[in-house]
Amino acid sequence: MKGDRVEIVVDAGDTTRTYEVVATRAGRRVETAVRRGVVEVSEVTRSGSVVRTARFMANRVLALVEQPVPRDDAEEEGGA
Repeated sequence: MKGDRVEIVVDAGDTTRTYEVVATRAGRRVETAVRRGVVEVSEVTRSGSVVRTARFMANRVLALVEQPVPRDDAEEEGGA
């Protein structure tokens, strides 16, 4: 959903760097995958086509934080 984001904290030698991948339009989502020592974070459309991808070496990734947008319907179900 629009606003979903993933923060990636990467070891850059003597410091750390933080990168963000954000679902920029309605209907898009952010997916993460770890394959063969590589962490991939992709913004994907409803139909499944990839808009953009960020790739990082898995041994350099310190943290991978997924931050979904709060959904209104989830709050309504909990209160009833």
